[in-house]
Parts: sequence; structure tokens; C-alpha cells
Amino acid sequence: MSLTRRSTLGLVAGAVFAPAIVRAQSYPSKPITLVVPYPAGGPTDAIARFVAQDLSTSIGQNVIVDNRAGASGAVGTRAVAHGAADGHTFIFGNNQTHGNNMFLLKEPGYDAVKDFAPVAGVGAFEHAFVVRNDLPAKNIKELIALAKADPGKLNYGSTGVGSGSHLAMELFMQRTGIKMTHVPFRGAAPLVQEIIGGRIDIANSTLPSVLEQINAGTLRAIALASPERNPRAKDIPTLREQGVTDADADSWAAFFAPAATPAPVLDTLSKAVLASLAKPAIAEQILKLGFTLKVRDPAAFRPYHQQEIATWEKIIKDAGVKPE
Repeated sequence: MSLTRRSTLGLVAGAVFAPAIVRAQSYPSKPITLVVPYPAGGPTDAIARFVAQDLSTSIGQNVIVDNRAGASGAVGTRAVAHGAADGHTFIFGNNQTHGNNMFLLKEPGYDAVKDFAPVAGVGAFEHAFVVRNDLPAKNIKELIALAKADPGKLNYGSTGVGSGSHLAMELFMQRTGIKMTHVPFRGAAPLVQEIIGGRIDIANSTLPSVLEQINAGTLRAIALASPERNPRAKDIPTLREQGVTDADADSWAAFFAPAATPAPVLDTLSKAVLASLAKPAIAEQILKLGFTLKVRDPAAFRPYHQQEIATWEKIIKDAGVKPE
């Protein structure tokens, strides 16, 4: 009995694709590690743990959160990029680990696009403009006028050179033509205390890091750098409402897997994560952190990711921030 060329090609193709099918059918075959490239305890860590706990029930294996902090998130991100691409390790990254680090670190040790495949876009932490209570600016128009009256006199705080809060303010200054003096801090907590103490004039901080103080009245919020108001802070108007239409600066977050992860495995993981994010109980837990959900599947997230990288690369270069 002889084989025709077509049937031979069919057998070869079947042999090639069979391992991938088997892997997808047996996935997951062991506990899954979800890397969070930041210390435990923050809002990013909390979101990852909400999803991991739900996945542990729905996907049939324990999902263990592994906090691997260091080098602006590059340590944990690098480990996943060069780790096993079998779907049993993935990462909860963000605009820093999978975007800005490409231009802020001389040797990040990975490529944010080539080394990763998106699993699911989750949404963003919005940035809020907060000022010391006695600053004579009640809105963005008055802030711009105050800054233009004496360029460089006003100072603004950030959570570090190249951080989201630094770059978000650089974007705002570029778009509005103002100049303020940058004062970097090591994290949000000391920055917030300096604004409350009246030694820092303004900051463009993620909403979760300042929401408690806004509600307590120890500092004032004058704008949200996002297209829409946040349901947890409905009284804060957006920049767009106040005439600044091109300075939105959301700090997005997303799940990624190593780029070489087999497509069927990646699809299984992606669908499981998207299903978790769609559950009202999970969504409510995330929203309570001041996070805005805008869930995207891999196909929808990929062009958004590429556009964000291009946008912030230009902002970083225009601001003169040098890689370290």
C-alpha cells in the first residue's frame, strides 16, 4: 500500500501539531506561578492575588503569587521572559515593566514586545493631580496660570525619576507649556506626607495612593488625568473637562506570558484570566482599590500596547530622561 503526497503531508502536519494539542489538553499539569515584579502589599499585588485565588478554583491547579521585586520591576520581568514557556509561569506587568523600562534602563535584560505574549489587558490606575491645601489654585486653569507667572517656582513631587508620576507630569508640562521643578521621592508615602506638610506644591499620583487623603481633606484633588471620571472619586473633574485634551496618563496593567508559550496553552490561560476578571465579585474587589477596569483580550491589547510604548518613548526622550 502506497501513500499519496497529500496523505503524507497530512501525516507530517499531524505529527507536528500533535504535541501542541496534547499540551493544551493536559494544561495545566502542575501549579502555576504568577510573578508580581513588586513587593507584596501594594495594589498591584492585591489585584494579582484576587485573580490568582479565583484561577486556583477555575483552572484546576493552585496559582501561586511570587513577588520578585527589584530594578523597577525588571528583575521579575526578566525571569519570566527567559523562563519556561509552558504556561505554568506568567506575570502581572504594567506600563513600567512592559513599556518604560525599555527606555529608562540601559540593560533591562528583556524586550517588552518580542519576549512576551499578552494574556489579558486589565485596566489602569488613573493619575490624580493633588495639591497642598493652601496652594492658590482651585483648578487646572488656575494651576497653569500660576506656573506661567513664575516658571520653575512651583515644585512637583514624584515617586522617583522615570516613575509614572514623574512622566505623567512631564507629559502635562509638555502639553501646556509650563515649567515646574521636579523633586523625586522613594515611593508614594513620603511624597504624600510632604504635600500634606506643605513642602511640595503638587503631584500627579496614582489615585489609590492619594484617595484616602483626598477623602480625609488633607490634600486637594483638582483633576484626573484620564478620559473619564472615576466612580470612586466622582467629584474630581478630568483634564479634558478643563480644556487639556492630550495629557491623559493612565498606568495600565496586564497579564503576560513568555512569547514562546504554545498558542493553545496561551489561549486556555487567557480565557481563564478573562473569565475571572468578568466575575462581579472579582471586579468589585479591584474597583475598591481605585483601579479602573478596561479588560482587553490579547488581540485588542496588542495594538494598544504598541501605541503606549511609542507614546511614552517620545515623552521620555523629549523630557531628557537618560537610561540608568
